[in-house]
Amino acid sequence: MIKSTYWKIEQLPGVSSQEVAQLRSVNILNTQILLEQTQTQEMKIALAARLGLSLPNVNKWVVLADLARIPSIGCYYCGLLLHIGVISIPQLIESHADRLHQQILRLQVATMQRKDLCPPVDLVQQWIREGRSLLISHEKSNNVL
Repeated sequence: MIKSTYWKIEQLPGVSSQEVAQLRSVNILNTQILLEQTQTQEMKIALAARLGLSLPNVNKWVVLADLARIPSIGCYYCGLLLHIGVISIPQLIESHADRLHQQILRLQVATMQRKDLCPPVDLVQQWIREGRSLLISHEKSNNVL
């Protein structure tokens, strides 16, 4: 069984040092706390208001934190997945590994003119397997009373 991996808030890609300070000021020190405090749209709106930031910023952080829960994705690949349009674990696990790999490869070539930075297909397959396992274990823990 795969367990969620959580990260220090400053490890999320694209979060500036000023934004890290703002998040820390409201006691959001890691991705687990961020996810716990943004479970509903109302909670996301309230956090954005408390921080004086736009809702899209908060939504982006939540997507990154959620994808980063998958151990083989972590903070290293969550931004890459977001850039190709993957915004949730359910969306990831419904994707075909070969198609995702091709999208990532096109992005890497278009933005950096490098194929060698693209993760191999077997790693993309691992992301999907681990994402599926996380969702299954989450469902089981929610059904246990």
